[in-house]
Amino acid sequence: MAILEKHKILEKNASLLLVFSFLVVTIGGIVQITPLFYLENTIEKVEGVRPYTPLELTGRDIYVREGCYVCHSQMIRPMRDEVERYGHYSLAAESMYDHPFQWGSKRTGPDLARVGGRYSDEWHVDHLTDPQSVVPESIMPKYGFLSDRIIGAQHVAQRLETDAMVGVPYSDDMIAAAVEDFRAQADPNADASGMQDRYPGAQQRNFDRQPQVTEMDALVAYLQVLGTMVDFSTFNPDAPR
Repeated sequence: MAILEKHKILEKNASLLLVFSFLVVTIGGIVQITPLFYLENTIEKVEGVRPYTPLELTGRDIYVREGCYVCHSQMIRPMRDEVERYGHYSLAAESMYDHPFQWGSKRTGPDLARVGGRYSDEWHVDHLTDPQSVVPESIMPKYGFLSDRIIGAQHVAQRLETDAMVGVPYSDDMIAAAVEDFRAQADPNADASGMQDRYPGAQQRNFDRQPQVTEMDALVAYLQVLGTMVDFSTFNPDAPR
């Protein structure tokens, strides 16, 4: 009772309550933040995770621009129902080069963290052009206009430079070859050996079957890489420290 009586002093004095609230929040913040300054990395690095290619990064920008994240999360939670439906739970390392990341809890449509390779390019083009033609119950709007928007690579090097400024490990070589890599990935007849050395596992083909590089190419390239960088058949998480 004595403690409760003393607590009434705080409840009745707004200024005193504000001071003590500030102290509690400050102490809690220090306890949470201070350890981070002594860690070399807060994200466990995973073999296979790499920065996006210039074409994939362009597709990701289109994904964000069109608000796809509003209905589709990219975060599989470590719960049985989610793992059985979507695949291995999401790793922090898989989003370490995403600015902003696409985690979330809103799912009007399915989670897309493991959509890469699950469907063909043709399926994605048909789905984006007319969602109801492949999923009749879908309420997703049509994005067929992406096939009509031809895109160049004049700004892609600057786009890589911007991500490099916030810690994405794009090297000077990657930035210098950005235009070449952008075009090579969407051209099955181009020499893409350099691009594949810089971005191991990068897929090279004409994603939308049109002669020009379009926004549809870029978006499909991005969707097809989601969840494919880590080989979960051999992945073993580090033991807890």
